[in-house]
Amino acid sequence: MSSEGSITNLFNSFFKQIGELAFFAGNFFKEAFHPPYEFNELLKQCYNVGNRSLALVSLTGFIIGLVLTLQTRPTLQGFGAVSWMPSMVGISIVREIGPVIIALVCAGRIASGIGAELGSMRVTEQIDAMEVSGTNPFKFLVVTRITATTLMVPLLVVYGDALALYGSFLIEHFKGDVSARLFFNQVFNALNFRDLIPAVAKSVFFGFAIGLVGCYKGYYCKKGTVGVGVAANTAVVLSSLLIFVLDFIAVIIADIFYDL
Repeated sequence: MSSEGSITNLFNSFFKQIGELAFFAGNFFKEAFHPPYEFNELLKQCYNVGNRSLALVSLTGFIIGLVLTLQTRPTLQGFGAVSWMPSMVGISIVREIGPVIIALVCAGRIASGIGAELGSMRVTEQIDAMEVSGTNPFKFLVVTRITATTLMVPLLVVYGDALALYGSFLIEHFKGDVSARLFFNQVFNALNFRDLIPAVAKSVFFGFAIGLVGCYKGYYCKKGTVGVGVAANTAVVLSSLLIFVLDFIAVIIADIFYDL
């Protein structure tokens, strides 16, 4: 097959998958607002998504703050602008670095887990058994997981941002003898609601994309047990790609919002 044919097939496959994903999202919204509601399963999935990701998000957020400050401080010192470090770090982490990196970490941890779990249920015919028994597997398995990721990922992002700022403070405290009160006063003086609202809003969409892709890949898993691994792998890749696309769209919208 020629290279042009391969590229054409790749694009066709990509857009077909996007169309199926949009249809899957439509089914989610149709089922999410109609009773019965699976509150117990939703709470269980919130625990799985949030609590089990806490250690990874904690370590990631803390290291983000340390590395960003260590890498940036020498440059600011060269310009005699090291006093701007708290403001710069606060804006960078809250606006962009924190939400994107924490979402990517969650995509690797959560999307792969959901894809593998639902994929295993599909190939072992557990989902088919639920349909035969009269249970709505889409509402029980998919709606609860997507809702859980949509709710918990923004909370994980806020938590990761807080630890990143604390890690940055530690570097400034030991290298520049900056007090906690001075550091965080400068951080919060530099931030306003125009920074916080877009960051939280796009974190909600990141969480929705992670849950949607993970459930889609797992729910329609094929090719037996080999397909479970494929579902988990492609869930991470596609959700990470969607995070970058959504972030690009959010930056454009936020830029328009700032100009108003």
